[in-house]
Amino acid sequence: MSRTVLITGANRGIGFALCEHYVNNGDEVLAVCRTPSEQLSALSGVTIIDGVDVSVAEDLARLKSAVGDKNIDILINNAGILSNESLGAIDVEAIEKQFMVNAIAPILVTEALMANLSAGSKVAMITSRMGSIADNGSGGYYGYRMSKTALNMAGVSLAKDLAPKEIAVALLHPGFVQTDMVNHAGDISANTAAKGLVQRIEELTLETSGGFWHSNGESLPW
Repeated sequence: MSRTVLITGANRGIGFALCEHYVNNGDEVLAVCRTPSEQLSALSGVTIIDGVDVSVAEDLARLKSAVGDKNIDILINNAGILSNESLGAIDVEAIEKQFMVNAIAPILVTEALMANLSAGSKVAMITSRMGSIADNGSGGYYGYRMSKTALNMAGVSLAKDLAPKEIAVALLHPGFVQTDMVNHAGDISANTAAKGLVQRIEELTLETSGGFWHSNGESLPW
């Protein structure tokens, strides 16, 4: 049965790979982005909702209007940004921007689309193991690490709040992925990451809602 899947940050990298997967699976894909890339524009079978910065209230209102009353089976909050702050080079504005896009915006997107989610819907937060306090063995990346830790906490709260509505939430680390965000320095392709993420979403249940997993299935420490 065809499902409706909404993906933010859909114009490139993991977001685009997820769009490709779900389109090839026969699902209806709503691809949300600020500006569509050439590859996204050329992908048949997707509905592109562009001009949406997930950190801007007016854009979220436009997103809600574009979705209308369509039921969303899978909501993937994938949009994110990364910059590297270290001691001696702390950029407060960059840290604040990462918190807004990486941690706060996914909650705002989910809230804006609550009327489109129903029992059985699933929400995936694309987070990072760099947000794991127990796993931090190298330091640095203050804004990114803190914003992803905040996203993890938000995702757990969301799982609690949505449980009565029978909506499950997953916190998913894609892996070290070869994308523009890391200058393609990763160790797996976006397509490989997307396949793992999709599998984790398929396995998600109300009983496992609020868990933190690697795309390869490994349970990650907080």
